[in-house]
This record gives sequence, C-alpha cells and structure tokens, in this order.
Amino acid sequence: MLTRARHIAMIATIALAGCGLSGCGTINEKLAAGVSDAIPAAIGGLPADAPPRPGTAKYDEYMRERERKRLLPASERGEEAKPAPAPQDPAR
Repeated sequence: MLTRARHIAMIATIALAGCGLSGCGTINEKLAAGVSDAIPAAIGGLPADAPPRPGTAKYDEYMRERERKRLLPASERGEEAKPAPAPQDPAR
C-alpha cells in the first residue's frame, strides 16, 4: 500500500510540474509580442522601417497605401520604389 501512495504522489508532482511549465510558456508568448516592440533596434529590436503589426489600425492604413502604390504605373511610383543600382566592380 505504501508503494501505491508513493506512485500517486510522484504522478501528481510530475503533473503539477508539467502544468506549471505549460503556463509559463503561454504567458511568455503573450508578453513577447508587447515587449519586443520596446527593444531598441541597436540591440536586436524591430527596425524603424518595419511594417506595423497585423490587427492594428496602422496596419490597415499601411496595407491600403501599399495596394494604392501597387496599382500605380511604374513611372508614377517615385524614387522610393526603385531598386538601388548594383555597385560597379573597379577590378574590371
């Protein structure tokens, strides 16, 4: 009978530890989205020209502007849409 109580206690301990670890994982997932916006770009955060996160009002505005630019003819898009010229190799 003593071994049965030990097994039950061991199973309960392992289950409690598993539930605790899974709870930490979901909390960290939700915190990571908000905390990553506050990290400066110099130490690995989002760059200044990164698009806004989906689900925000700025994201909807960004997508509308992107679609508007996509529909414009290439000659009217302006300098920002043109790719940078490839550097010339001075050895040639």
